[in-house]
Amino acid sequence: MVCEPPGPRSRDASRRLAAAEAPGINTLYRGLPALVWDEAAGVNVRDLDGNVYLDFSSGFGVAAVGHRHPRVVEAVTAQAGRLLHGLGDVAAHPSRIALAERLVALAPVDEGRVHFAVSGADAVEVALKTAVLATGRPGILVFDPSYHGVTLSALAATSRPAFREPFAAHLHAHVTRLPFATPIEKVRRALEDEAVAAILVEPVVGREGVIVPPPGWLAGLAEAGREAGTLLAVDEIFTGFGRTGATFAVDVDGVRPDLLCLGKALAGGMPLAAVVGRRAPMEAWATPGEALHTGTFLAHPPSCAAAHAVLDVVEEEGLAAAARRLGEQVSARLSAWPSDHATVREVRGRGLLWGVELKTAATAVAIAGRARRSGLLVLAGGAQGRVVQVVPPLTISEGLLDLGLDLLEAALG
Repeated sequence: MVCEPPGPRSRDASRRLAAAEAPGINTLYRGLPALVWDEAAGVNVRDLDGNVYLDFSSGFGVAAVGHRHPRVVEAVTAQAGRLLHGLGDVAAHPSRIALAERLVALAPVDEGRVHFAVSGADAVEVALKTAVLATGRPGILVFDPSYHGVTLSALAATSRPAFREPFAAHLHAHVTRLPFATPIEKVRRALEDEAVAAILVEPVVGREGVIVPPPGWLAGLAEAGREAGTLLAVDEIFTGFGRTGATFAVDVDGVRPDLLCLGKALAGGMPLAAVVGRRAPMEAWATPGEALHTGTFLAHPPSCAAAHAVLDVVEEEGLAAAARRLGEQVSARLSAWPSDHATVREVRGRGLLWGVELKTAATAVAIAGRARRSGLLVLAGGAQGRVVQVVPPLTISEGLLDLGLDLLEAALG
């Protein structure tokens, strides 16, 4: 660490940003100047002042293969030299075709078809629209806490009232909310209403607190949905591609969703998301006119190339197995923290997705700040604001993982 963050260059840049950008965006540090990243590689981030951090956020989970992975950079550079932009719903390109085939082969979805998207929230929009089109029903069953994005349809499903309430008059009206991991019999009763098109669920709650469901719960959801003619839409935007120690978190329970939302780690830092859905409901998108849901940058060529590189690295380097092995190391360290540290209420997680729940939100923010000053980047938040996330790149070494946990434990005080 060169200086206490945010340093003078970051502060100056933050002032310039505040003068040019809409307020209310860079809010993480509660009124402090933004930390301005200048460079990132592997598991490290360097800020504008030269401070080098160990990144336990993976850039919101995006950098599963590490920041600026050489194979991702090489793939993006090569693709940009051939075709930088396509025509979305008008013209395809070879990398898009190959990626669609690859995702269909990889995803635990029967007779899969891909609908590309630009962001995770966009993928959730696609999944919900698919369910409504395919079933003719308006309803959505969701769980609290959850985070599915903040575009209007996704926002209706996201649990946090502070996000929803300013736009409440414009949100989807047919939403049923149950607590995450609600007993399946209660889910069945909620599905007795024949108007429910989709169950939307995170297989492990991510941003809103890192909550792991009990064994078999996801399988119970799938069964209840089949019985009711309701589609199961699983949001694996955060958990997919090895993060929880399996290629997809649903693999643990052997669940094969009707709709699978993907994003974040998919393209290693490039903007790309997708929904892989069963052929039958995806057929509802067929239209004699123009595409019903699209975007200018749909299946962006460099993003598709980056995704191929990410999938190669995840497979060839065995990153799902690495996350499972390293997760055991994290579990062994964190399991004693509730008894060893008065500020810690609970720890929970799977693979390399962990949450340390503190007694108060103020404590969580303070701990994240102390960790940052020592050179460790962690995010504090969750539904009640008191969970510090441990989400390092899946490529992290055992030594650096231990170092990061040492720094976080020291920050607990």
